[in-house]
Parts: sequence; structure tokens; C-alpha cells
Amino acid sequence: MTAWDYRWASTDDVRAIVALVNSVYRGDSSRLGWTTEADLLDGQRTDAGEVAQLLAASESEFLLADDAHGLLGCAHLKRDGDVAWFGMFSVRPGRQGQGLGQEFLQEAERRVRQLWAVGGMRMSVISLRSELIAYYERRGYGRTGDTLPFPADPRFGTPKVEHLEFMVLEKRL
Repeated sequence: MTAWDYRWASTDDVRAIVALVNSVYRGDSSRLGWTTEADLLDGQRTDAGEVAQLLAASESEFLLADDAHGLLGCAHLKRDGDVAWFGMFSVRPGRQGQGLGQEFLQEAERRVRQLWAVGGMRMSVISLRSELIAYYERRGYGRTGDTLPFPADPRFGTPKVEHLEFMVLEKRL
């Protein structure tokens, strides 16, 4: 038995998702965990408009993990043909490094197979995040060779370094 429960998000969860995602990736609070992007980007990672839009989209879900203190983790899942995109993966900074991330990732893989019968999961990771890429590679994700540009929209953060881009990783399920 775990100390958290999984569930699908509703529109009532938008503010909590935004707060969690921003606390995990940006600002001083993100430095409590190992997934911080604070040295690469200033500003927010997401906002309520983006999360609400993703939540309302067809074949798009947020998987949440709750513990006794509230929202512990989240991930956005979006079907794209035979794969599901996995993004906004966030675990409360003070709870990172305790095994939740690995279990959460496995639960997300299980749920996308069950929900959409997809054959794989794909994600994009900032290419400068070598420790994060290695984390996913240890869990069976491989580099596809594809890259995506970092958005020029300040809604997603203001780069502190040059040449930011995303590397695409994929795992067959």
C-alpha cells in the first residue's frame, strides 16, 4: 500500500496543478528537489489558462497523486496516434527522491495503455538536463534523435542560457 492515491484531474484541480508545476521547476522552492530548471529559466512554467486548455482538450488528461497533505504529483498525458505524450511531470520538491516518481511513471504508462491502448509513451526534455535524461533512460526511454524548439513565449519562462531546445524520448509499452 502506498501513502498516496492516484486519480484523474477535474477543472477544480487547475490552480493546484499550476502551483505544483511552478514550484517544481522554477524559483527557489524548486531547489528543494532535483528537477529544478531555475538555473536555466526564470518565470513560470505554466499558468491556469494553459492547464485548463489541456484539461479540456480531447484525449488529454492530467493524472494526479494525492497524499494526506494535498497534491503530491501530476503529469499531463495526451494521445497522439499510437503514442501518448507525457509532460508537466511534477512531484512536490520535498518528496522527490523517495520513489514516487518511478512508481508514478509506471502508473502513467499503465493508464495510457488501458485508456487509449497506445503502444508507446513520448516526452520532451530540455536537452541540457543530462541528469533528467539519464533518469528516463534508466526507465527504458530512448532518444529518438528528434528535437523541438523551446517556445519563445514568456508564458513558459524566460531563458537564462542560450540554445535551449527539447530532446524527444520514447518508450515502447
